[in-house]
Amino acid sequence: MSLAVAVVGAGVIGRTHIRILREMPASQARLAAVVDPTEAGARLAAEAGVPHFTDTDAMLDAVRPDGAVIATPNALHVPGIRACLARGVAVLVEKPLADDLEEALAAAEEAELTGVPLLVGHYRRHNPVLGEARALIRGGRLGRLLTVSADSLVMKPDSYFDVAWRREPGGGPVLINLVHDIDALRYLCGEIETVQAMTGHAARGFAVEDSAAVLLRFRSGALATLTLSDAVPSPWCWDQTVGENSAFVRHDANAYRLCGTKASLEIPGMTMWRYAGERGWSEPLAREVLDVPARDPLVEQMRHFLRVIRREEVPLVTGRDGAATLAATLAVHRSATTGEAIRPYAS
Repeated sequence: MSLAVAVVGAGVIGRTHIRILREMPASQARLAAVVDPTEAGARLAAEAGVPHFTDTDAMLDAVRPDGAVIATPNALHVPGIRACLARGVAVLVEKPLADDLEEALAAAEEAELTGVPLLVGHYRRHNPVLGEARALIRGGRLGRLLTVSADSLVMKPDSYFDVAWRREPGGGPVLINLVHDIDALRYLCGEIETVQAMTGHAARGFAVEDSAAVLLRFRSGALATLTLSDAVPSPWCWDQTVGENSAFVRHDANAYRLCGTKASLEIPGMTMWRYAGERGWSEPLAREVLDVPARDPLVEQMRHFLRVIRREEVPLVTGRDGAATLAATLAVHRSATTGEAIRPYAS
């Protein structure tokens, strides 16, 4: 049975979802409608041969899709979610789930009460590399995980900041970029117990941060350090090392290093280091590169969403799961402001 999926919001990520739906076999899914207030949104709908709406409620009542992708600005996520849940329409909402934790938890609770599936779009979890790394950790191949180091270090061009909100608090790399890394580490390492952080804005002098140093303690006892900046020339970030987005030049480097008592793993390159015989720093390390076939995580996420709509699978990232990632990300700013270790909400 082909599922009808509407896309609400025709910005950069919304256009990607539209493309993915249009490229899917008609027997699986079809683009049902586009909701967007702009002329560009209307043109996209016309090109796809589907109805165009400027109002989500009007679209839901007229089209009655099986599912909807909410790819609007963050402040409109929860109203869009609620409109869908009220009509029994399954939701894939882009990250973050909401602007603040209270709203995020309210949306998660509403989905649970209605029984309508809510999937949060932390798409990196659908990358086979993260899935394989998680299986290695859970299977004991690394031993007990002790430390993790993660980098999100890039150089955003000056033109990026021509948009005023990107120069103001809330528009910086913590909420826009680091949220992805925090979610990936939660997926790999489990719940976060405490967050400590410092932020800085020395590179550009804007009100918004351009750099951050973050320390996480996981419930398991593992410790992680995250280094973030959008003002440095560097290959050390997920987008520039994994090759899942053609908009970024791919470099032969790694973004994360996970170190356990039996072995250590670099990802996304999936290089494992361990002792083949005697253990100790004077002994040689064996290096093994694991082969993980590449798949587009956004396409895999959409396929998962279709199975969620059919009730064949439960959401990989539930509303409460998305809220926990949001809480840990917001805790970075709270810790940087107060100087305290913050205990975020955990799902």
